[in-house]
Amino acid sequence: MKRIEILPRNNWQKEVEKIGFGFHTTNVPYWFESAYYSFSMDEIDKLETATNDLWLMCLDAVQYVIDQHLYHRFSIPEFYVHLIELSWEKDHPSIYGRFDLCYRDGQIKLLEFNADTPTSLFEASIVQWYWLQDFHPSMDQFNSIHEALIGTWSYLHPYLNKGKLYFSCAKRNLEDLTTTEYLRDCAMQAGIETDFIFIDDLGVRDNAVFVDNHANKINNIFKLYPYEFMFHEDFGKNLYSTTLWIEPSWKAILSNKAILPILWELFPHHPYLLPAYFDSPGTMTNYVKKPLLSREGANITIVENNKIIEHNRGNYGAEGYVYQGLFKLPNFDGNHAVIGSWVVGQEAVGIGIRESNGLISNDGSRFVPHLITSFAQ
Repeated sequence: MKRIEILPRNNWQKEVEKIGFGFHTTNVPYWFESAYYSFSMDEIDKLETATNDLWLMCLDAVQYVIDQHLYHRFSIPEFYVHLIELSWEKDHPSIYGRFDLCYRDGQIKLLEFNADTPTSLFEASIVQWYWLQDFHPSMDQFNSIHEALIGTWSYLHPYLNKGKLYFSCAKRNLEDLTTTEYLRDCAMQAGIETDFIFIDDLGVRDNAVFVDNHANKINNIFKLYPYEFMFHEDFGKNLYSTTLWIEPSWKAILSNKAILPILWELFPHHPYLLPAYFDSPGTMTNYVKKPLLSREGANITIVENNKIIEHNRGNYGAEGYVYQGLFKLPNFDGNHAVIGSWVVGQEAVGIGIRESNGLISNDGSRFVPHLITSFAQ
């Protein structure tokens, strides 16, 4: 894995906007093509294997949490336990998820699993692929995300409830809207009839039936909106309706950082895992303190030799924390890279890379494209 500095395309902003990428820049560039990361095929094979193995381990962990009734560890309201277990027993479908991995010194370590509402999908699937076609079309990427999404929607089509598949996200968030509309486009290419509604506009009839703006019943809905938010919404008590939700409610277990100590308990000293514990760091002197529920690196604290070396503020942490062993991100001249490895249809299908100036990835992190070289590194 190497970081190579290059000149960006002329008028790259217009090029990415042509394909619908409207949030490429905030106060700083989010899409960053003044560099790329190169991987050997052997490294890609290792990442693919690790991702597939971690997915299977996570499924085992869901079953363990359900069998042992460990929901209190996840701060999941008791009222929703039956909903989670029902979605698991009925094998309600999952479309996608993103493992955040650290790849350093030949080792791959799981940092966390964005299992419910992962973003950076459009960037990983479409934007970096178009960049590659302009930059070096004879090269390849670890990127079959787009084809896998269409194939997975096509496979799941017969298992959906009768009627349209709605797509939903919160208002006033261009990134979420872009991701949601991209997933909707993939479903349409798979032959599924779709519609869109903002999560803010969902209606509920007296008989706990979800409806759209025109009072039409919603039988299927994909939502880019976290379950921990939904549990506390006014409509949350109606999640027991016959509506099929994607992602399924059992993903509320995997999207919670409480899954990290559960995995360590089930698979102690596994080469892909870092030690992780509830309540305290134990004997660890180098660790990361993470809220059960947080986004964009909020309220994360990194401790080395029992001293805080980095901390992000935020509004999370009321539900509790976990403590995970410290495994520092690789440092490429001050750029610290996290690999987002995508699972679609239960298989590893590609990666996207975000880099930060510090060790904690946050909303200022940059998305940097990658390619596969034919030589060993």
